[in-house]
Amino acid sequence: MKKYLSMLLALMLVLSLFAGCDKNGTVPDGTTGSENSTAKSSSDDSGTTVSDDTDSDQADTEMFTDRDKETDYDVSKAVTLQLNGTTAIASSDSVQIKGSTVTITEEATYIISGSLTNGMLIVNASDTAKMQLVFNGVDITSETSAALCILEADKVFITLADGTENILANGGSFEAIDNNNIDAALFSKQDLTLNGSGSLAVTSPAGHGIVCKDDLVLMGGTYTVNTASHGLDANDSVRIADADLTIDAGKDAIHCENTDDTSKGFIYIESGSIDGEAEGDGIAAGAYLQIEDGGIELLVGGGSENGSKSSSGNYGGFMGGGKRGQSSSITTTTEGDSTSMKGLKAAGNIVISGGNFTIDSADDSIHSDISVTIDGGTFALASGDDAIHAEDTLTVNACTITVDESYEGLEAEKIYITDGTITIRASDDGLNASGGTDSSGTTGGRDGMFGGGRGGSSSANGNIEISGGKLTVYSSGDGLDSNGTMTISGGYIYVANPSSGDTSVIDANSSPVITGGTFISTGASSMMAQSFSSSSTQGVIACTTGSQKAGVQVTVTDGDGNTVISYEVEYSCVLVIISSPDIIKGETYTLTVGASSGEFKAN
Repeated sequence: MKKYLSMLLALMLVLSLFAGCDKNGTVPDGTTGSENSTAKSSSDDSGTTVSDDTDSDQADTEMFTDRDKETDYDVSKAVTLQLNGTTAIASSDSVQIKGSTVTITEEATYIISGSLTNGMLIVNASDTAKMQLVFNGVDITSETSAALCILEADKVFITLADGTENILANGGSFEAIDNNNIDAALFSKQDLTLNGSGSLAVTSPAGHGIVCKDDLVLMGGTYTVNTASHGLDANDSVRIADADLTIDAGKDAIHCENTDDTSKGFIYIESGSIDGEAEGDGIAAGAYLQIEDGGIELLVGGGSENGSKSSSGNYGGFMGGGKRGQSSSITTTTEGDSTSMKGLKAAGNIVISGGNFTIDSADDSIHSDISVTIDGGTFALASGDDAIHAEDTLTVNACTITVDESYEGLEAEKIYITDGTITIRASDDGLNASGGTDSSGTTGGRDGMFGGGRGGSSSANGNIEISGGKLTVYSSGDGLDSNGTMTISGGYIYVANPSSGDTSVIDANSSPVITGGTFISTGASSMMAQSFSSSSTQGVIACTTGSQKAGVQVTVTDGDGNTVISYEVEYSCVLVIISSPDIIKGETYTLTVGASSGEFKAN
């Protein structure tokens, strides 16, 4: 349990302002136990166990082939295919035409234009065939199946011709073809690459938008996907570069999962833009998720405002359940059939090296069942649960993260912050080294939404290490909470607890240690106050102040009258904890809060 703040010595000259400080001006540093106990797990939401040795640091050369990037073609050698409403005309007998069903059977380049009002384009060639389909103004609707169905080939390349608009649509139902369970407007059983500089609109009111049973590559092009289920759905991988996507999905915007081989099912995003609205997850990988750059904007599960509610009753419905800025229709669901509504999610590692991210999610904005590494990028996050959650390790370096709303800001068993600018607003803890499975609290967020109580056994393996960067935390729970150890060796940390009650600026099972950096904090409660250990090498001034209103100035001056620290209190407070390289252990300083002041020896 946390040690209660000792009221050891009243300073008569300043009445009761510093009545909670001992003679050295410190708050006791004793050990504490976190209220939010969790249990570690390496399973994703479906219960599938995922290995943590998945290679999640790939390079561009490993992701894209030269052929993926090739958009040129020789018109003189290409087969032309003109779609004419209920039939078609082709320049080669490699195209079989039966009414409005058009089947391509041989390897070649095909230049396709025109429309089929209720028909299908099918690719059914040899398993060694590599073919290029050039969409040059294509509009295909199939009432009962996929508009484009790739059954057999080695790999198919769809090139969107420059300046063209192309459409693939399903009419509202799917019927099996030759025992093939087709469930997307664009359905491929083989490797599929889409490239070029034209546009493609995909509409699927009864299923997925684009499905690929192998590797799906989007290299260039502009895509608009409106679908009742997943926007993009692949088995082995989704790889995106220089493509611009707008997705409105009744389930996940982008989903990749291989239930037979957990080393597959990864998502790699090199560049481009993704604007997604999803009733399920935004971008979900069954293996790892790696993002090098690009712009990603996601509205998931109706946004953070739905974080304490159940999943949308329109989950899986066409065009999603609610538009941007509108609340989804909410109904009660049980834990067993709960819907994951995370922004970026992976059962394996998440590695982000850059990009611009705006994520508003009912559940975690960024979630990994193993580890999250952020080494660049700008993030604007709002979450009904954790802003960023990793079951094992969260590493933050050289980025800008702004969390406007969350239950807990950053949560992992081990949290390492080495650089960056991070601002967190949390209704519970700002940082929580919980050592457990997605267990931010007992209400709100995913488990609160879906009827599952949170909790589990406490773990003392939690660890917070801050060695650099600028961290600002506004939390109604604990500012920094570790079910284990806490070490600060550098950076600038500012913590403000706007709420009173059973909260603390810092809370660790083992006495927290500060050896460098600047730490400034104000707390609204002294009930469970904890300060840094006396084994810290840097001086600390910690003191209860009596009730202070927002707007008063806090100043620390040394024996020569030089100002060491000065800041304005943003919320009413009764506690301050201050440490700086300029505060020397054992030396005496004057602490001034508003109109009152007193002298204290730095612990």
